[in-house]
Amino acid sequence: MAALFLNRCSALLLVLLLTGCEALLFYPQRQLLRDPAAVGLAYREVSIPVADSALHGWWLPAQEPRATLLFAHGNAENISTHLASVYWLPSEGINVLLVDYRGYGRSPGRPSLDNAVADLQASWHWLLAQGDAAPLPLLGFGQSLGASLMGVAVAREREALAGRLKGLVLDAGFADYASIAREQAAKAPLTWLLQLPVAWAMPKGYDLIDALPQLPRAPLLIVHGRQDTVVGVQHAQRLFERAAQPKQLYLYDGGHIGSFHDRLSRQRLLDFIADSLAD
Repeated sequence: MAALFLNRCSALLLVLLLTGCEALLFYPQRQLLRDPAAVGLAYREVSIPVADSALHGWWLPAQEPRATLLFAHGNAENISTHLASVYWLPSEGINVLLVDYRGYGRSPGRPSLDNAVADLQASWHWLLAQGDAAPLPLLGFGQSLGASLMGVAVAREREALAGRLKGLVLDAGFADYASIAREQAAKAPLTWLLQLPVAWAMPKGYDLIDALPQLPRAPLLIVHGRQDTVVGVQHAQRLFERAAQPKQLYLYDGGHIGSFHDRLSRQRLLDFIADSLAD
């Protein structure tokens, strides 16, 4: 009886994975749990046009800005819960634009890989069109799924960002969707046998490792926690090997996207930004 139950569960899970793998990548949350004012930050709401609606975002201005950074969060929740990764940057002279993908927070629509990449492309175009931000150097920063989305978006906007993008930070990114799906399936007995079907069913054409050679020439910082149990550190090593110079690899003692909660990691990012802006 137990074996029959497990077989039926596995069959059902296989059907779900093969027909909706892309949907399993996104875990949006509509409610915003706080805003930047809750941590003492000045900010303004922004609306960024996309094909069928407009994205909601926050603009965090620095008093004496030296660069502007576009932040791409991971696959869960929304900008209100990922604010902790970047709220400290305006005090260091970095404007920050946080944007929710379609289906997250106050951004209407449905999340998908194609939509999310297009959302970041639209965000880059919005920044390029801003009179107050246009003269400043631009930086990109993506975390987890956001690292993959950011890499693909920047590669697709290579011509528009050439000469303007001065640095790209990819934190806790995974090399490709097939590998991360196979690794996650291997963690549970119920899905262990589904590693190959799940990997085969993942979307094609959005892998970060394939986007790296297409990036505009700019300094790249790959960040990863040695104890990351969500995305193994081997992904960072694969990405670093594939990336072109100039590049840096920063491995810290910590878990998934725990990087910029400590002073040393923040200083490493600030050093990278300073060096990138000096080039």
